[in-house]
Amino acid sequence: MNQLGVVEAKFCDLVWKKAPLSTAELVKLCEKEFNWKRTTTYTVLKRMILRGIFVNDNKTVRVQISREDFYADQSSQYVAEQFGGSLPRFVAAFTAKKKLSPKDAEEIRRMIDAMTEE
Repeated sequence: MNQLGVVEAKFCDLVWKKAPLSTAELVKLCEKEFNWKRTTTYTVLKRMILRGIFVNDNKTVRVQISREDFYADQSSQYVAEQFGGSLPRFVAAFTAKKKLSPKDAEEIRRMIDAMTEE
């Protein structure tokens, strides 16, 4: 699954927050939020449907993949492509120029402890 562009991400965030919603409601929201015409809304919606993010079920837009799951998949794909799937290499690169705060380090430790296989 490819990354979302800035406009696509804003559109998806709007749908994720409001879904399920009718296509008419979505057109009104996009007109208000983005100053889009109906055709633009339908074009972007169609692209997101083809990507498997949303479905249009009898003029009702529903979430196919949650925001959290989408970005988790994106993160995994990025680590796989850029760091050969190595989470330690990713963390080393991420922290090379930006040190972790004690609070962030503790939160990461808790996450690691909770997810570590026994």
